[in-house]
Amino acid sequence: MATVHDRPLLPPAVGTSRLRVLFLMDVLDDHQERFLEAYEQIRHQVAGVPGHISDQLCQSLGNSSQWLITSEWESSEPFLAWVDSPAHRELVAPMSACLESKSSLRYVITRETPDPLTRRPEPASGVASHGQPATAANAPRTDPLPAPPLASGGIVRHGLTFTVKPGSESAVAEILANYSAPQARVDASTMLWRTSLFMRGNRVVRAVEVTGDLGNAMRHVAAQPEVRAVEEAINPYLEEARDFSDPTSVRAFFARAALPAVHHVQGISGRAGEVTRWGFLYPVRPGCGAAAIRLFADLDQAAAEDPDQPLAGSTLFVRDDLLVRVVDLRGPGRDKSADPAMGVEPGKLSTLLEPGQGSDLTTRDGVRDFLAGCAMDLITDRGARD
Repeated sequence: MATVHDRPLLPPAVGTSRLRVLFLMDVLDDHQERFLEAYEQIRHQVAGVPGHISDQLCQSLGNSSQWLITSEWESSEPFLAWVDSPAHRELVAPMSACLESKSSLRYVITRETPDPLTRRPEPASGVASHGQPATAANAPRTDPLPAPPLASGGIVRHGLTFTVKPGSESAVAEILANYSAPQARVDASTMLWRTSLFMRGNRVVRAVEVTGDLGNAMRHVAAQPEVRAVEEAINPYLEEARDFSDPTSVRAFFARAALPAVHHVQGISGRAGEVTRWGFLYPVRPGCGAAAIRLFADLDQAAAEDPDQPLAGSTLFVRDDLLVRVVDLRGPGRDKSADPAMGVEPGKLSTLLEPGQGSDLTTRDGVRDFLAGCAMDLITDRGARD
């Protein structure tokens, strides 16, 4: 006598069950806006195709270049008739031009929860503690990756930042400089690529680069004994306490420490060689973060297109009014004075950054001295390879 668990699941007859289609895509660098525009044109026309029920466009939480379209159809027959038609090929051509790779998976829906034929039960109560509605908006932020991270050139970039107790900077720097690197390979498609640790004053900044899925990489790193040991070693020095025995506390700490990458530019390709990495922490005036990002992004873009400039790459990280810029300059031991941003016109920074006492942003020498003073100390820079 068979049970529910060991009874074979027979495929339903073709054309009699709803179909779920998964279309996975990798969008080319700098094509996201065109991709979204093309999807907007497609989705409104597909909605009118006989047999189509619904579709959703999803972006990977671990890699912003990876996208997924899920669609539901009344059965396989109308979907196959549509996907094989000349009208379909013509309609999807603009979107396909934005893709580096794509794959399609098709499944017949055999079970569904809740059962659409039964009434969904009402929640016991719609009010959370303290009399607040039980909504996600009121829940404390505990997701370290609340939005898809920046990806370009096959590399996903993300940052973390936190502060340590004043007076503990030297001890923290020694711990962070001497830990053992974790295993680079995460899974078949994900690998740790590079990690750079900086400090300025009592603030720690970690810039992370991975290939594949950042969420998988972060979970992999957190499980490595080498990383766990260094995290526990610096725990007594943190200004914001975290309880390693409580997974929610740890997730909430890293959620608050998140420093998302918002812009990356790569220098002229084909110019291989050793590079020197620098990190800068800029004191942004309240409410001026977006304008400061635009200024440095424009400066880096211009430098990246100039073959006489030493800029090999630059990434901007931001959280509220905290702005970090990590740059790679061509040449070993390249001094920070070679940073193209040092040549910004006097006066452009005074309305965006807090110069501090004794700084003069009205002269070229004053701007150069001020920006050089924003440099962070590089504690460790490790490129992980198989």
